[in-house]
Parts: sequence; structure tokens; C-alpha cells
Amino acid sequence: MTSEHSVGAVTARRLHFEQPLATVAGAVLPSYDLVYETYGSLNADRSNAVLVCHALNASHHVAGWYVGDENNIGWWDNMIGPGKPLDTNRYFVIGVNNPGSCFGSTGPASIDPHTGTPWGSRFPVMTVADWVEAQARLADALGIASFAAVMGGSLGAMQALQWAIRYPQRVRSAVLVAGTARLTAQNIAFNEVARRAIVTDPDFHGGDYYAHGVKPKRGLRLARMIGHITYLSDDAMMEKFGRASRAEGFKYHFDVDFEVESYLRHQSDKFAEYFDANTYLLITRALDYFDPARACNGDLSAALAGAQARFLVASFTSDWRFSPARSREMVKALTDNRLDVSYAEIDAPHGHDAFLLTDRRYHAVVRAFFDTLAREQGIVGGAGQPIELPGRVEPAVAPAGLPQSGFAA
Repeated sequence: MTSEHSVGAVTARRLHFEQPLATVAGAVLPSYDLVYETYGSLNADRSNAVLVCHALNASHHVAGWYVGDENNIGWWDNMIGPGKPLDTNRYFVIGVNNPGSCFGSTGPASIDPHTGTPWGSRFPVMTVADWVEAQARLADALGIASFAAVMGGSLGAMQALQWAIRYPQRVRSAVLVAGTARLTAQNIAFNEVARRAIVTDPDFHGGDYYAHGVKPKRGLRLARMIGHITYLSDDAMMEKFGRASRAEGFKYHFDVDFEVESYLRHQSDKFAEYFDANTYLLITRALDYFDPARACNGDLSAALAGAQARFLVASFTSDWRFSPARSREMVKALTDNRLDVSYAEIDAPHGHDAFLLTDRRYHAVVRAFFDTLAREQGIVGGAGQPIELPGRVEPAVAPAGLPQSGFAA
């Protein structure tokens, strides 16, 4: 596969950290691995690095493809590459897989070195703040003192916001797409229903199903269906499926009649094959717990008082899961602190998943932001200068054929 606008064939790397990671919850991950990918070249003064944070069931595989697996295209490939909105001719882009994931970094299915068995239910509960700490250590290993930008959509936007709060000196700009500073009660409720579907599956075994040689696939399928429905708008689902049925006339049974039912079953079956149930529990709980204003008596403006970055905040009109109202709350808190903020509310019909799709207006906003950043900060590309990346080369660990919609949050 070749394209002048693609980063092309990419390689994942695994980096081991011996320094323990103390979590917000008080647990300690004694050592861990992070899997990451890079695109573009780091320039001489290391000023052109951009960290891309992944959403719920995405990974470090943000752009490009793997040799021998050309259909395994990065989940934000339409955003990142030569001449794309985040232009790798100019920027050095890093995608990292967070601890607790099931795509290579240390997670519940990994072996606990103290027991010789999978972590399973003993894996520490992770928060967005814990992930940012791990990402900061990766930046240290790469010799990157500050990022030109930290960027993410949905849960990734939460990480970018946490970066601006926790490490204001290391983040020159933050791009928050389809994000929120905290989940609403309705969002937490959706996550809880999905989690209950998993933990009540007879094959869950309290989270230690690895020892039983099974997976709680039924629970994962239901969790996936619930999430998928919430990531799409009513209009998008009607446009895609309407009330089309699979056969002429109704069969008056409880199996598949409508095309949307067939679609949900197909997507959930695929998801249950490649995703880990414990990871789903961990990541949805991290979504629930994120609330930087909590430490400031609910005052988001106070929580952001120390931030120094320039911000781009983008939302989508049809996103009812992380609605534009949530983005406007962040914009107000940022402007209360007299920070440089650009806000775009894109009229798009695709729901929460719009941040993953190619929308001309949305991509133009992101492109203009990064163009302005490069011009005003004098950022130039690495011109192909080599950099010795730490960690060992890793076989492809991101799942092939991730859908370009329906896997957000």
C-alpha cells in the first residue's frame, strides 16, 4: 500500500520501565511496559513533538499500517500524515498505548512477575492522571522536554487536559476534540450498564477468567452494543440503516429482522474477539473518575488556573454523549484564566464518532491550528534526521480492521 499522504509502513516499539508507577488509588504497578509508535522526524531542538492520546478501545497504532498487514490502518490515519491536518512533514507524532490496555502495554492479561500468572482482577485501577504520569516517563525516555501539542479525542481529550494541568511547562498547546472535563450522570450510567453486562457473564469468574481458558464474550458483546449506540446520532443511524429489514416482510421472531440489528451483532462479535473484558472495566472507570475540578470544590476555572497552553477545543452538534455544552464549559473555564483558546462547534450529523471521521470543516480547523502553531513558534520538521528510539521492536499488536466509527469514548 502506498500513498503520498500516508506515513506508510510503521513499527511499534515496546519500552520497559522498572520505576514503579504509584497510582492515584494508592496501588503500585511495580514495573511495566509501554508500547508506542512514532511518525515523522524529531527536529534538532526537539520542539516539534506531538503526543496523541487514544480513546477507549483504540491504541498506540494511530497512523500508517504494518508490513504484512496492510489492512491494519491506524485509527486516526485520516488526521495524521504528510500534508494532513497534523502534518508529519513538520511534526514528530507519538502514539502511546496506556497501561491497563490489551494492545501490548502492561495490562490485566499481562503476567504479574510476582506470581507468574496474569494480573487479572489484581491489576490496579487506573486513572487519567496515572496514564499521564506514564506518558511523561515515555517523553523523558525520548528526550522530549516539552510537547508542541498534546492532542486527543473523547477520553484522549481528557488526557490532553490533564497534561495541561499536571505539566503546564511541558505542554505548549492542547487539542481537545469531542471532550469533557467530567462525565455526566447519564454517561456514568451507560458505563455502569456495560460493566454489569460483563461482570454478570458466567465466564467472567471475578475477572480471573484467564485461568479458566474462557472469555466473557457475551458480556463484551452487550457492552459493545451499548457503547456503539451512544457514539452515533439518531440521524446517522437512520441514514445508514433506516428501518431496512434483512428479508422481505417481518418474520415475527426474536432473531435478526432489521439491518441495524445485524450490524450491531457483527460489530459486537468482532469486538469480543480482540478486546479484553478487564480492560473495558478499567478504562470505563477511568472515564467515570476524571474530574479535575473535584479538588477545587467543583470549580473548573480554579482547577485550570495553572495551565499555560494554547488550546483548541472542538465539538460536534450531534454529539449527545459528550455534547457541545461540555466543551463550552471547558472553554469558559479556560477563558476565565485568560488563556488563548480557539473553539469550533462543527455542525456534523455523525454523533460522538465524528471526531474519527473525515469532515472538511473539522479537519480545516485542526490544520489551521497546527499551521499557526508552527508559524508562530518557528517549528520546522526534522528533515528526515534519524533518532535512536528506545525499546525493542514489537510485532503488530493492535487489532486489524478497527472500525472508523463506533469505538470512541
